[in-house]
Amino acid sequence: MKKDMRPAVLDFGAVRFKIPRHFGFCYGVQNAIDIAYKTVHEHADKRIFLLSEMIHNPTVNEDLQAKGVRFLFDTAGTELFPFEDLSADDIVIVPAFGTTLEMQARLAAKGIDPYQYDTTCPFVVKVWRRGDQLGRKGHALVIHGKYQHEETRATFSHAAENGPAVVVFNVEEARILGGFMTRKRPFSDFEAVFGHKATPGFDPVHDLVRFGVINQTTMLATETQEVMDVLKAAADEVGYAMADTSDTLCYATNENQAATYGLLEEEADVAVVVGGYNSSNTLHIVELLERKFPTYHIRDETEIADASKVRHFNQWMDAMVETQHWLNGAKTISITSGASCPDSLVDAVILKIAALYPGATALDEAMAPYSATM
Repeated sequence: MKKDMRPAVLDFGAVRFKIPRHFGFCYGVQNAIDIAYKTVHEHADKRIFLLSEMIHNPTVNEDLQAKGVRFLFDTAGTELFPFEDLSADDIVIVPAFGTTLEMQARLAAKGIDPYQYDTTCPFVVKVWRRGDQLGRKGHALVIHGKYQHEETRATFSHAAENGPAVVVFNVEEARILGGFMTRKRPFSDFEAVFGHKATPGFDPVHDLVRFGVINQTTMLATETQEVMDVLKAAADEVGYAMADTSDTLCYATNENQAATYGLLEEEADVAVVVGGYNSSNTLHIVELLERKFPTYHIRDETEIADASKVRHFNQWMDAMVETQHWLNGAKTISITSGASCPDSLVDAVILKIAALYPGATALDEAMAPYSATM
């Protein structure tokens, strides 16, 4: 089934939904949520904090807050609770994105073990370990990611412990970095482009003589490969050595993105993506589906007013927008979600949309073809 990326079809008669082979919670997210809720259940007598959002899903984060969990920082790193007011008796949960070495040291100085309630995704840790191996062998590291994203900030911190590191956001930035490597761009321009996201004194001509590329696990796998290809071509041009780091790509991100390509091979009238508006992997899924379908990114079913109006997030405008006549008589809808989105939210969206269609069959009837094989 891993090679068969054709979506399943949930047919309500008046409308049908195409659902990809892989979507929703990955192992890392599920593991983080399990640890967080277990911690809340077992320590009702203590103050419990999250370093920042557990995952990039507002429903999960709001539920944890309702249970008394407080955030120390927002996703941009702004302090929400005075760090100096923490005590050794407090519990601090490290979110699935991981955290920086600097933050681990700050927690330890407060008498709080930064590893006791650590929910860092195992695949993020795998990236760190690969970076550590390369750094110890004298390689610089190029990190493909969003510099302000919690995971990339953490990965950069761990990478910088062993040597030079720089973050590139996309293929265009990889080409720019390649231009510095090959001396086609003057080094005097480096500070303006990469100075804020490189280790102090980073010099692409000398530091990238030996290097490897690691990545934020939620980036587009195809784009990470393009970044590697661009930098490999630059390295070959000047005789530099680039390590093979293709093993750092997250399997769950790959599977979800491959399943999204499976949706793109099918026909549909519109696409709906359910997930947090600051979720990197969700935004990439939206980006892929927008290539073919009118695509609406919503956090949950409450964004759907009716068949005539929907509120959704436009990542290119970085704003919520309202679209009229969004379904426009759609008979086939592709629907999926990001890795931090509970399946229950996708279920609620499907049921909300199906209810907008007069004559739609009941859920048990739509599920009948699948129930027979369960």
